[in-house]
Parts: sequence; structure tokens; C-alpha cells
Amino acid sequence: MIGSLRLRLFLVLLGATGAVWIAAVTWIYASSQRELEHVLDTRLQEAARMVVSLVGSMEGHVPETLPTLSTPPSPGNYERQLSCQVWSVQGRMIARSGGAPEQKLSDQVSGFSERQIDGEAWRVYAAEDAEKGFRVLVGDRLGLRDRLVTDLIKGLMWPALLIAPVLGLLIWISVGRGLRPLQTIASDLRCRDADDMSAVDASRTPSEVKPLTQALNALFDKVALARRHEREITAFAAHELRSPLTALKTQAQVALAANDPAVSRAALQQILLAVDRATRLVRQLLTLARLDTHAEVDDRARVPMRALIEDVVRATPRADDIEVTIDDDLRHVVWSGNRECLELAIRNLHENAVQYMRGAGQVSWRTGDTAATVLVEDTGPGVAADELDKIGQRFFRGRNKSVVGSGLGLAIASLAVERSGAGLQLANRSDRSGFRAEITLRPDR
Repeated sequence: MIGSLRLRLFLVLLGATGAVWIAAVTWIYASSQRELEHVLDTRLQEAARMVVSLVGSMEGHVPETLPTLSTPPSPGNYERQLSCQVWSVQGRMIARSGGAPEQKLSDQVSGFSERQIDGEAWRVYAAEDAEKGFRVLVGDRLGLRDRLVTDLIKGLMWPALLIAPVLGLLIWISVGRGLRPLQTIASDLRCRDADDMSAVDASRTPSEVKPLTQALNALFDKVALARRHEREITAFAAHELRSPLTALKTQAQVALAANDPAVSRAALQQILLAVDRATRLVRQLLTLARLDTHAEVDDRARVPMRALIEDVVRATPRADDIEVTIDDDLRHVVWSGNRECLELAIRNLHENAVQYMRGAGQVSWRTGDTAATVLVEDTGPGVAADELDKIGQRFFRGRNKSVVGSGLGLAIASLAVERSGAGLQLANRSDRSGFRAEITLRPDR
């Protein structure tokens, strides 16, 4: 396979030009042969009629012999192309032109015919004067006709062969000029730093190159967004992990220095809380990184929603005074989607509802207005009205933040729901204080 685009275009254009030239020569050959045969046949007719007129103009009957007929030589290599014979109707040769064969050119009474004489093919036209009692045969060799057409084609081919190198050079230069915008873009990219994700200037590029520049600019935007997310995650992770690690160290020092068992126990409980917060943050960061890596999830399966929610509820720790209810109608809801993404969304929504509860409360899972929606509602403080549009952003915790939260739960839930081909709506409850999340997905039919 040819690796150079310039060489590939050059060969394609050169081959196309050669194919067009060959087709044109073939067409010219066929049409010229057809037109030449028509012209030469017309000349045979005119020559035969002229001889008939000359011989017929003699008074009385045609004599037994006539002087040798002569035809004016043609210029170039085609002299004595026409041959003429005059025969009596009884089959006796009266006269013939110089160069004409002694054998009768044709047995045809009148009209055109073809005949082999001494190994040569002849085209003959016969004209008869029955009143004077003679017949005129005028013919020419078909080989000469073919040579006329061949010489015509040679006259066309030789200039083409001489022009071909010049044409190839012009095509090579033209292809190079046509590919110059690509070379400009490549030169611009080579000169860039690794951190330069600015858009490629496409204002002066041809329309055929603009899709490439647009795709490059879209790729630069994606890479810049991914790097920004990476920097944000690294920065926020370092900030968020600093607090639980500092608390771990402080509480460990308190536990070691305290002589009172109650103080040591309280310090150990705080250590457990700090470990839980750090563990949850690390798990969420790993989950977020995995979801960011996969743009689309194709492996869909039938997922019973009640069984999935029950598994998540059992695996999520909560305070004893928080009640979790699961509507029986969820037993009939089976969704078609990626189970891992749905489980991530359900778990993070449930953890968010449980951890933001203030004291006793209730978390309920139920179906929405249709079988394509699942709702989770809590009786917590909800979200401040001025912060609703920021809910779901990474590391945003708001004023009603929990002790162990990191601001990633709803961001992970939104991304996981999106990867599964569903939609997520977040809002405060309208009937009382609390928060609600609604997942919408196509039900499995």
C-alpha cells in the first residue's frame, strides 16, 4: 500500500488522465475509420461515374480496346490508391489503369463489394452502362484505408507521449499545492507545546480540509476537558483527604495521650469516622475515573429494579432511626440497561439520601407516574433554592453538607445514569422538606 498521499493522488490523477486519453483515442479511431470509409466509398462512386461518363461519351459502341487509363497520383505515400477497370458486358477487359490488377476486381454488376485478389482485400464499386455495353470497376486496397487511420492515430499519440512528462510534472506540482493546507496544519501542530490545546485556525483552509480541522479542534476540547477534570479531581482529592488524614492523626494522638477510657473510646470513634470518609472518597474517585474512561456502555441486560435496590439498601450502613421503604410495585419494573451503571447510580443516590439526613427520617423508593421512572425521596433538609442548579457538580457539597460527604455522590449518579442511556432529575420535594431524585429509563419490553 502506498504510504504517501501525494504520490497516491498523483498516480490516481495520472491514471485517470491516461484512461481518458486512451478512451479519446479509441473513440477517435472508431469514428475516423467510419468517416474515412464513408469518404472513400463516396470517392469510389464519383470516380466510377466519371469514368462511365467519359467512356459513354464516345460516339457509337465502345471499342474493343482503350488507351491505358491513368489516375492522378495522390501526394505522400498514397499514390495510385485507386485502380480502375473497364469491362464489356460479355466479360472482356477493355481497359485498366496503371497499377490495377489484371484479374477482375469484382463480379458485382453494380454497387459495392469486397474481394480478395492476390492476397489483398479490395473495396470495389461497380457501375454499368447497359446501352453502351460496358461496366466500370473502381477499387482501392483496404490495407491502405487501415494505414490511413493508423497514421492518423500515430499523429495523435506522438504529441501525447511528448506531453506526458510535462503533464505529469504539472499534476505533481498541483497535488503538492493542493496538499499545502495539510502541511501547514502539520507544521503548526509540530511547533506546539504539549499543553497547547488551542483550536486550529480553519478560516483559510479548503472545505475538504475543514472536517479534519473541526475533528482536531473537537479532540483538543475533549482532551482539555479531560485534563481539567483530572486536575480538579487531583486538587479536590488532595484537599478532601487532608481533613480525614489530619483528623486520624489528631484523634490517634488523643487516644494515646488520654488516661480516661471514655476519652480514648471517643477518639477511636472519630478515627473510624475519618477512615469511613477517606474510604468513601477514594472509592468515589475510583468510580468517577472509571466512568470518565468509558464514554459509552453497550452491554445491556434485563435488570429487576426491586432486587437491585434491596441489594444496595442491605449493603449501605445507616443509623437505626432512619427508615427505608421500598414500594412493592417495583417488583414489576424490569429495565434494560447496564447493571453496573444502574447499581452505581442507585447506591450513590441512596447513600446521599441516608447521609444527609438530620436525625430520624425516612428514605423511600417507589415508581413514578410510569414504569419508566423510579423515585427516591428523603425527609432531610433538602437543598437551598440558590444551590439547586449546582447540585450534581463535582465536589459541590452546599450548605447542608454531611460529615462524611465529599460532593461526588450525585455527580457519580448523574454520570452513571447517562452512561446507561437514562436521565436523572434532581429537585426538592414539593409536599414537605426533603430531596427527591427521579431516574427515567426505557423499560424492557
